[in-house]
Amino acid sequence: MVIKSVDAERLREAVLAAAKGLEAKKEWINELNVFPVPDGDTGTNMTMTIMAAAKEVAALREPSMASIAKALSSGSLRGARGNSGVILSQLFRGFTKEIASVDAITVTTLANAFTRATETAYKAVMKPKEGTILTVAKGMADKAVELAVQTDDIVAFMEQVIAHGDYVLSQTPEMLPVLKQAGVVDSGGQGLMQVMKGGLDGLLGNGIPFDEESPKTAKQGPAAGRGDLETSDIRYGYCTEFIINIEKGYDAKEEPKFKAFLESIGDSIVVVSDEDIVKVHVHTNHPGLAFERGLTYGSLSRMKVDNMREEHNERLIQNASQIAEEADTEPDTAGPRKPYGFIAVSAGSGLGEIFKGIGADYLIEGGQTMNPSTEDMLNAVEKVNADVVYILPNNSNIILAAEQAAGLVTNKRILVVPSRTVPQGMAALISFLPDLSPEENMESMKAEMSRIRTGQITYAVRDTTIDGIEIRQGDIMGIGDSGILTTGHILADTALETVRRLADEESELISIYYGTDVAAEEAEALAERIREEFADCEVELNEGGQPVYYYLLSVE
Repeated sequence: MVIKSVDAERLREAVLAAAKGLEAKKEWINELNVFPVPDGDTGTNMTMTIMAAAKEVAALREPSMASIAKALSSGSLRGARGNSGVILSQLFRGFTKEIASVDAITVTTLANAFTRATETAYKAVMKPKEGTILTVAKGMADKAVELAVQTDDIVAFMEQVIAHGDYVLSQTPEMLPVLKQAGVVDSGGQGLMQVMKGGLDGLLGNGIPFDEESPKTAKQGPAAGRGDLETSDIRYGYCTEFIINIEKGYDAKEEPKFKAFLESIGDSIVVVSDEDIVKVHVHTNHPGLAFERGLTYGSLSRMKVDNMREEHNERLIQNASQIAEEADTEPDTAGPRKPYGFIAVSAGSGLGEIFKGIGADYLIEGGQTMNPSTEDMLNAVEKVNADVVYILPNNSNIILAAEQAAGLVTNKRILVVPSRTVPQGMAALISFLPDLSPEENMESMKAEMSRIRTGQITYAVRDTTIDGIEIRQGDIMGIGDSGILTTGHILADTALETVRRLADEESELISIYYGTDVAAEEAEALAERIREEFADCEVELNEGGQPVYYYLLSVE
């Protein structure tokens, strides 16, 4: 097929197909996360960003190039989540500025639009890093300029641009050693390539229909409520199902032995025998062991493994906006306007109470695995009746979305405090002095944050090697501000070792925030061990209530 120009209707189909193309691959993209932590959400963040834009585009009854450009830009800007989502929204923003004024898109238009998209995205990132989505976008833009004078066929043009993008993506591990060490390409760049490929499918009429519900969405059913999200305790991560076609050694005496084995490796066990087959369901951390035991009785069929932690994490992300709206932290905006106010991002009721206690006016439920969108930030800003509003993102993957929101607010001054962890955000808020100017307070907050060393304790979701440390799926990891500090098999021992790596002779205060998966008695026992070993330090224990991370630790 040869296409020499694209009108508004065909562009609309390309945008919708691009969104579905990314959505179809989001789990695969999530798994490209460098660190083996249960928050590899690049694919989900990018999908939710483009889907926010696609829904606005889909709602256009009589689309024009200008109306599509506006919907794509506005929807993605407000729906942007995480660094990858914000960068994707900036690519769309630059792209739409170039196409908004034309009646039909040609290869020349596309070349100019790709170039402008890349320039816009690079400007949005304070310190652009090569080997990322930005590099892949720039590689395709450069190739587009080169090809624009060689062909007027948009299909041939796009095929070659995409092929070059795939090549640049394959080179990202050579640009970022951390990618090479983990054996993956850049996840944001991979997400961008899925957008491009989905868009081309849409131009050719081969895209996934936008109204087609994805298998993942269909399977999830109703979204979990706030209580469900905060109290979910996923001890075993993989929902494993299969059928054994009985060929040997399985009878009424063997069945209880098989069930006992399954109980030794998991829970939620269902074993149903029906003539020559056995249907098996088990939640386990080791699906392979269940399969191997099943094979001793015969061949297997209909094997299916679902990662329940990923599904739970995605539900957290999808419900972040709803939770924020339903939270009981909404201030009274009808009162007199204040000179300053504070918005803090945190996950967990205990952390939220601490932030409110030290002066936060409004909480956005979010953090790791549930990055709030730019729209969530804008809604929060509206709730705080103040001349100057400070946003504490408390996560490195939320800072860009907060800065993007700040650029969209015109009736208040918004200052984004670059807090990368919850303890940093708390330290910054405590250090605020009302008599100082906004600029002086920002410097004071940054200085106070620099004194905080943070540790996070969680589990590994896959095998890998990082900084010479071998990590196995299920290991407990202690993660510091700059990477993996230690790994182990026992939660308390790993947490204690993490504190050892964080503390030094000048340390005075060690703070512990325990999450939903840790009992109060366990946390108190850890605190006592830390008090014994660090007798010269004050040790504070707090119930954080955060998901995913067993402990948040800070040393100052």
